Amino acid sequence: MRRKVIAGNWKMNKTPLETVEFLKKFIDLIKDVEHDIILCVPYIDLLVALELTKNTNIKIGAQNVHFKDSGAYTGEVSPKMLQDIGVEYVIIGHSERRAYYNETDESVNMKIKAALEHELKPIVCVGETLEQREVGVTKEFVTTQIRNALIGIDAKQMKKIIIAYEPIWAIGTGKTASKEDANEVCHWIREELHTLYGDVADEIIIQYGGSVKASNAKELFEMSDIDGGLVGGSSLEPEEFTRIIKF
Repeated sequence: MRRKVIAGNWKMNKTPLETVEFLKKFIDLIKDVEHDIILCVPYIDLLVALELTKNTNIKIGAQNVHFKDSGAYTGEVSPKMLQDIGVEYVIIGHSERRAYYNETDESVNMKIKAALEHELKPIVCVGETLEQREVGVTKEFVTTQIRNALIGIDAKQMKKIIIAYEPIWAIGTGKTASKEDANEVCHWIREELHTLYGDVADEIIIQYGGSVKASNAKELFEMSDIDGGLVGGSSLEPEEFTRIIKF
């Protein structure tokens, strides 16, 4: 049986001081939780988050990574740098990165390979726009994203990857895919993983993300192919995020 993995994506929110304030409350609230908990925080918050979560059940992730170890890439952070400070997870290919910073399936693939090379566990995001859903190409679009993202990734490496299905039209809008719709797409993703990797697909964690909150977490996470969530705005408040984790 696959474990549940709940990840919080803080996006561009919280200073180091605010991170300290959050974790002082949050660590105690979820100390007895058995699900896997990940906090993906801004780069500037990584060191303090890593320090405060030592010997807890919280893992820390970054929200992006470059595909080179070093070089003339002003403003970027390499997988080697993240590995060196003890980061364990990294979000790759979030729809906001694709939309605002022109990330492509090709760059996502390069980042996944670089992350794995440095023992980082990628949380790889895929998802369709509202227009794509309305014209009925969700399955084709999302499975193509999966195929392109995983070029050159073998079955052993795949076991270290989490897939996050995030319908773009549901991110930050307050709209949420119905539990049936969300599970259907997660099932399609697992079918594609079966095609690519055989029975390994049954072990892969597939999360749902898109306006996940305490009021809908239980019904979403109890679906057959949804193994937890990638939570945005609702992960910024310790009490609300705890309610989601304790669905």
